[in-house]
Amino acid sequence: MTTYTGGCQCGAIRFRVRGTLKDSSICHCRMCQKAFGAYYAPLVSVRGAEFEWTRGERKLFRSSNLVQRGFCADCGTPLTYEAPDGVAVAAGAFDDPSALPPVIQFGTERKIDFVDRLRDLPARETDEDAEAAPFLHDIVSYQHPDHDTTKWPEESNS
Repeated sequence: MTTYTGGCQCGAIRFRVRGTLKDSSICHCRMCQKAFGAYYAPLVSVRGAEFEWTRGERKLFRSSNLVQRGFCADCGTPLTYEAPDGVAVAAGAFDDPSALPPVIQFGTERKIDFVDRLRDLPARETDEDAEAAPFLHDIVSYQHPDHDTTKWPEESNS
């Protein structure tokens, strides 16, 4: 059985999923755009898998009469879409989101036209911006690492 882990940016909330995850999607509906503060929301259904919160508790916002959205109250990371037909977890909250490529798009009536052309934009790696933004050399990340930890934050980050 495959095990996936993940959590919010600050590490206050962590989760574990055991099982097969095959329903990864992107939703373009306006409600998902606002919930994620993005052009679309990448989500992974955990229906049929064993899902558990392993650290902390998400805060819930009722975004409609049928749907709740879970997020970290400390750092704001979007975590869940919870509807009568099951729970979907934000793909980017998984420790390895590349393992869960989307297989379908929903809410395409609200899809923003330029989304399909994002791959055509010029691209640069972070190090390439260091000359224009020298502060990048001095960044120390306080983000939770992409794996489970017994304690977070570490002493040096508190």
